[in-house]
Amino acid sequence: MTTLTRRSALALFTGTAALGALSACGTGGGSKAADGPVTLRVSWWGNDVRNNQTQQVIDAFQQAHPNIKIQAEPGVWSGYWDKLATQTAANDAPDVIQMDLAYIAEYGGRGALLDLSKQSQLDLSAFDQNTIKAGQYNGKLNGISTGQNALAVYANVNVFKKAGVAIPDDTKWTWDDYLKTAQALAAGAGNYGSSYGLTDQSLNIWLRQRGEQLYTQDGQTGFTVDGVASYMDFQKKLMDSNAAPPASVAQEDIGAPVEQTLAATNKTGMSFWWTNQLAPLTKATGSDIKLLRLPSRDGNPKDDGLYYKPSMYWSASSRSKHAAEAATFIDYLVNSTDAAKIITTERGFSTSQKIQDAIKPQLTPTDKTALDYLTAIKPELGEPPAVPPTGSSKAADALGRHTTDVLFGRASAQDAAAAFKSEADSMIKSAKK
Repeated sequence: MTTLTRRSALALFTGTAALGALSACGTGGGSKAADGPVTLRVSWWGNDVRNNQTQQVIDAFQQAHPNIKIQAEPGVWSGYWDKLATQTAANDAPDVIQMDLAYIAEYGGRGALLDLSKQSQLDLSAFDQNTIKAGQYNGKLNGISTGQNALAVYANVNVFKKAGVAIPDDTKWTWDDYLKTAQALAAGAGNYGSSYGLTDQSLNIWLRQRGEQLYTQDGQTGFTVDGVASYMDFQKKLMDSNAAPPASVAQEDIGAPVEQTLAATNKTGMSFWWTNQLAPLTKATGSDIKLLRLPSRDGNPKDDGLYYKPSMYWSASSRSKHAAEAATFIDYLVNSTDAAKIITTERGFSTSQKIQDAIKPQLTPTDKTALDYLTAIKPELGEPPAVPPTGSSKAADALGRHTTDVLFGRASAQDAAAAFKSEADSMIKSAKK
C-alpha cells in the first residue's frame, strides 16, 4: 500500500467522492440502542501510558456494558491523521474518534462527525458552556473536550541555577524581559536560553496581545500581515542574539519527539508547552520545572492573551451504525469517576467538578503544579478563540515553514508573513468550494 502524507490523505478525504458520500449522512439524533451485542471501533493517538490507561478504561466499560464490545485502534500522532482521512474517505471511520482542535472543524464541517448534542445517552450537564462551545462548529456539537490545558513557559530550574539566573516574575514580565533572560541563560549555561514557539497556538496568543486573532467566529483569518511579521521578527531576534538555536537546529527540534527536544534534553532553559506535557518533560529533564505565564507587551498578565484550550476531544463518526452505543461510551469516558481515576489528568484537567473531586487524592506533584498554574491564571483569561475553520488544519505546518524561512534568511519577516496569510486564506477559501 502506498504511504500517504497527511496532506494527500486530507486531500483524499476532502475530495468530491468523500463529500458526496458524507452529504447523505444523518446525525444519528435520538438514536436507539441495538437489541443485541454490538462492536464499536475506537481510535486514539498516544504513547504507551495513554494506551495502557485507555485499555483499562475499555475493560472496565465492557464489564459494565457486556453487550458493547470495544475494538481498540491506538495510533501515534505522525500517522493518525493520514489513516483517519483515508478511513473517512472510504466510509470506514471508527465509531469513536479521539479528535484534535486543529481537525474538529475539518471533519465536523464536512459532516463526518455525529452531532453529540442530539444524543440522549451523553449527559452534558456537568460541563460549563465554554467547554461545550469549544466543541461546536456550525451549530453542531462535534466533540466533547476531554479536559483543558493552557500554554506556559517551561522554566528548567536546573538550567537557571547553572546559569546563575533568577527565574523572572511572570506577573510583570514583557517580551523584552524574556529576550534578556534567554540571553543570560545562554551565556551562563553554555547551551540555549530559549526554544522557539513555532506553533499556530503560540502565534494566536501573540496576535491576541495585539488585538488580533488567528481566526474569526465566521471562519476567516483574523490577523494582519504586520501582526504575523512582528511574531516572526521576534523569533529572528532570539536567534540573532544567540538566545535561541540556529535555524538548522530549530528545524530539527520542531519535528523531534518530545523526549528528544532541546527542552527535554536540558539544552534550553525556557520553552513553550501545554500544561499536560509537564509530567513527561519533568521526567525527561530530571529537573523541577516552573510554569510561567507568557510575557505580554505591557507586563500586565491580563493582556497576555492566554486561554484554556481543549486538550483533545471525543467525537463519533456520523456514519456509525451504532450511534447510541458510541454516545454511551463517550459518556463513560467523560462522566464516569471510575474512568477518571484511571486516566486522571493524562488527557487534561476535566472541567467537571465531580471528576475533579474524584481524582484529587490521586494527583501527583506535577499534576498539582499544573493545576496550580491553571487556577492562578483563570482570573486573567480572555475569551476562548474561535474553532479553526474547515480548511485550516495545515496552517500550523505553513507557519513553521515560513518562519524557518525567516530564520534561514531566505525571506524577510514581512514577505514570509504575507505568504503565510495568503496561504491560510487560500486553504479556507478552497475548502468552501
